[in-house]
Amino acid sequence: MLMILSVYSLTKVEVMQNDSYNRSGFIAFLFSMVFSLTFFVYVTVFHKGIDLKEVPEAAAGADVTIATETAKKVDVSKNDTPWVESADMAAHGASIYANNCAVCHGPKGAGDGPAGTALNPPPRNLIEGKWKKGGDSEGLFVVLQKGIPGSSMASFAHLPVIDRWALVQYIHSITQNRVKDDPAKLEAFAKTAK
Repeated sequence: MLMILSVYSLTKVEVMQNDSYNRSGFIAFLFSMVFSLTFFVYVTVFHKGIDLKEVPEAAAGADVTIATETAKKVDVSKNDTPWVESADMAAHGASIYANNCAVCHGPKGAGDGPAGTALNPPPRNLIEGKWKKGGDSEGLFVVLQKGIPGSSMASFAHLPVIDRWALVQYIHSITQNRVKDDPAKLEAFAKTAK
């Protein structure tokens, strides 16, 4: 009987040594699974998330409100003289501005748009400051048509002529540094502007 018991315990020891079952590895696996599941539950249920504070919530909401308030739809397709100042053209320009310009120049035109922070030189503050290319209606139209070489101001010649005139009128409506136009000279330029 002693012989059978010793053979049985020898066999059991040999089996445990040759067994691929690794008790400490299994315990480590179980611990890692429990930890992972606990962490997953914590992150999905209890944790509020990470706020990088890149854009303050109040400012982000205000920017969207300003851009949508100024962007109202106006039909200017029948306007034969888009260079002549009108409230409808300025309102249409606000809509075009919100879709094409606000990303760099900011929702109010202060040069503080989200894409403008990465540009060098930064976008112009359209509300105040000196104009590089004149600042009158003709100068603004040419800048919209050709852009400004050596800067990040791209050409917007892809916009229809009437939309560019609407942008000129909108910029005139928000700027504090408006340059007076010569009506005869402006009309002569506007009739040939493409």
